Amino acid sequence: MVDTLSQTFHALADPTRRAILARLRSGEASVNALAEPFQMSLPAISKHLKVLERAGLIARGREAQFRPARLKPQGLQDIDAWIASYRHLWSERLDRLEDYLQQMQREGGEGHEP
Repeated sequence: MVDTLSQTFHALADPTRRAILARLRSGEASVNALAEPFQMSLPAISKHLKVLERAGLIARGREAQFRPARLKPQGLQDIDAWIASYRHLWSERLDRLEDYLQQMQREGGEGHEP
């Protein structure tokens, strides 16, 4: 069984792969175009693309010799769901902290001059 969440986090852990995803937000691109801003070989960029593809974050087409890569936003759905559960938890905790601080302010402000 493949743990897709782990694969996705692994793919996103590398700054080069995150930069590639950021570039693909504006549309599909060739390996050469994706390699341009980096000081690395085309085979190294291809390895990064394979990691992103295995994680389901990009898809690669086949048009003769041109293999454009494009973003697959649905690849981030598992991470979004995982983060959402923690977002809810932290939102509740921060709301309780805010209530507590407001209560402390009211209690500390009664009968005392600043």
